[in-house]
Amino acid sequence: MEQLAPNVIRPLVSVVIPAYNEERRLPQTLARVSEYLDAQSYLSEILVVDDGSGDNTTSVVEVFARTHKNVALIRNDHRGKGYTVRTGMLAAQGHIVLFSDADLSTPIEDLEKLLPWFERGYDIVIGSREGAGAQRIKEPFYRHIMGRVFNRVVQLLTVRGIEDTQCGFKAFRDEVAQDIFSRMLLYGDNAQKISGGMVTAFDVEALFIGAKAGYRIKEVPVQWRYGTETKVSPLKDSWRNFRDVVSVRWNDMRGLYNHATPRPARDSSAPSPKRVESK
Repeated sequence: MEQLAPNVIRPLVSVVIPAYNEERRLPQTLARVSEYLDAQSYLSEILVVDDGSGDNTTSVVEVFARTHKNVALIRNDHRGKGYTVRTGMLAAQGHIVLFSDADLSTPIEDLEKLLPWFERGYDIVIGSREGAGAQRIKEPFYRHIMGRVFNRVVQLLTVRGIEDTQCGFKAFRDEVAQDIFSRMLLYGDNAQKISGGMVTAFDVEALFIGAKAGYRIKEVPVQWRYGTETKVSPLKDSWRNFRDVVSVRWNDMRGLYNHATPRPARDSSAPSPKRVESK
């Protein structure tokens, strides 16, 4: 994605949507996200990052973007969600960068719950399906048990104090996103091309790097609806996620995350979530 010209006002919020074979859901998703953002008082952009889809995902986005100038498409080879999200987070121009699943399992309206915490000095604000106020809708019991077991492993080996690392609704300050996602190892520049769907624990690596660098992380309860068209394979993906967590721990033991950059200076000219921007 091209960089903005110096005289162009940057958007306050970028929404990154990773997409793999999402031609059926994207029209409704893009319409809903665009309608919500257009109603806000700040500038925004939507980046759809295609993960090498084999259907008409890219065509759907291109058609929508013709009438919505703040929507852009990035094409990737099929390398999985972690690599896809990373691409979008590094390309985003907004002062606050959110990634959200294409099925909107967490409604875009819950962005309102995340933004105020940046005003309070937090660097990373993540949606959580745990805690008072969180809602889990139509989730099978076995999926909830799987999630809690996985979280115990995560807290034991990597990221402590966070009850839900896997909710696909996370926001970062722009300079923090650039720092964290440029340093990810598991699904970074060397990510291999794959076939079929692949659910990973890239979120764990991102949060681990963030916590290690000293960024302030806030977990905020949100609404989450279980999708009937989920791409999760309980056995295969549980094993892959466990392997990813162990890999993060092993990478840290070898010192691969120790070359932390200095905490980025805040851009004093950046608008806060409460500032009104003209469209």
